[in-house]
Parts: sequence; structure tokens; C-alpha cells
Amino acid sequence: MADLKAHDVIILGLTTSGQTFRPSDWAERLAGVMSSIRPGGAVPGDHLSYSPWCVPNSWEGNKCVVVHTDMRTAHVMAWDFVMGFARDNQLQVITGPLPGSSS
Repeated sequence: MADLKAHDVIILGLTTSGQTFRPSDWAERLAGVMSSIRPGGAVPGDHLSYSPWCVPNSWEGNKCVVVHTDMRTAHVMAWDFVMGFARDNQLQVITGPLPGSSS
């Protein structure tokens, strides 16, 4: 399960109507697209790992993507893309401070 902080936004793999979002690898695909969006900018080989600002994970048994809010100021277009993905697919978004988070 995700180690969640107050600066994290969780895009949950559940729609606002409670349906599981498909395809089942949506979180890995979204995080893969965002792999070059990272602190310090992109470097060769970034496509081989996830950005620390956009990581697939799970939350209470559901797939999710944990998005760090630093992306919002450092890469506005990337932030808009990720949040637009959630909005367009009617996915639930959880913003901090999160229940049970320690920071």
C-alpha cells in the first residue's frame, strides 16, 4: 500500500460511480507516460523507471497513481494532463491531508 503524505494526490482506479476503471494496467500506463517528468528534468534512461512525482501503487486494495503536488508548480502541463485524465475518466481523486498520514 502507498506510503502517503499530505503533499500527495491519489488518483484512484474507481470511477465516481464506484466502478473499477479499466484497463487493469491503467496506473502503470499513466505513470509510464509521465516517467520523464521528474525533479531535475529528464535524462537518458528515464523511460526505464517511474518518476518520483507520479507512481503507480494501491490504496485500500484498489489501483491508484500517487501524484506529488510539486509537479503542479514544476511542470504545469504535466499536472494538467494527469488531472485531466482523472477528470475525463471520472476517477475518484483523494487530496491530503490524508486519513492516517503522518505528514
